[in-house]
Amino acid sequence: MSAGLCDDVRTSCAQIAATAESVRIDLDALEHVEPGPPPELDRVRHHLDGPAQEVAAYFLTVDSVNFGSGWFPTLRKRPGSSGYFTVAWAIADRFRALGPWTPAQLRALGTDEIAETLAQPRDHELMALYAQALRALGTFLGERSALDLVRGARGSAEALATQLARGMALFADRGFYKRAQIVPANLALAGVAQFTDLHRLTIFADNLVPHVLRCDGVLHYDEPLAAHIDAGRLLPAGRQEREIRACAVRACELIARRLGATEQELDNWLWSRGQAPAYKALPRHRTRTVYY
Repeated sequence: MSAGLCDDVRTSCAQIAATAESVRIDLDALEHVEPGPPPELDRVRHHLDGPAQEVAAYFLTVDSVNFGSGWFPTLRKRPGSSGYFTVAWAIADRFRALGPWTPAQLRALGTDEIAETLAQPRDHELMALYAQALRALGTFLGERSALDLVRGARGSAEALATQLARGMALFADRGFYKRAQIVPANLALAGVAQFTDLHRLTIFADNLVPHVLRCDGVLHYDEPLAAHIDAGRLLPAGRQEREIRACAVRACELIARRLGATEQELDNWLWSRGQAPAYKALPRHRTRTVYY
């Protein structure tokens, strides 16, 4: 990461996009992407009303398990909620009732406890992965708090993301660093941290933003890839999945320049747009990964 985490992401994604075999960016369609509403966190399904220390701990906890979209169709979802909001809301309720897990509690957290917290079957594959992620968070924190991490980053979102990417294997999403980047963005949006370089962040490359870009005509998939996704089949991690995410990062870099917006703002606009029924009705790519 010698050039800086965010520069590494942009360089890597530009290189993948330039040589992609299954995904193409339609530069003409870039002219038709419109700004969305200002980013806003859901106050019911997120924990935003506690002390700053607690809210910071909440988002660090949620973003440590902010993955599993490839499994989300198999989760027991809360009414009207996506897989992400089902998890985020359940953890918010836990924080409201019992407060945050301490680092020591995280280090000892087992599959049964997180399954009970999320109201999911104990043998669901994601529950073991979530428990692993939270134990890793407890080890990474040691005796530090979430706000200790923020203070250690000295006002740099990129520095905080780099700490996370280097400190926990499940954050080491090489070439994208989706969850490592979303942590400082969420902390800032929640009003519990300030960073001077949020504009440095890229989009948070997952499976929803590329889906929105595809629906809006910015990304085009070749026929075999499109047929595979449209049939609702799982897409293995590998070249095609990386091309989808990389082309989304590259396209959003170009769109943000045109709009005079930051890539983080654009990510929020597109992610919010993707909650609309018209987008949810169409299949998106699903990969079983710990990175998104």
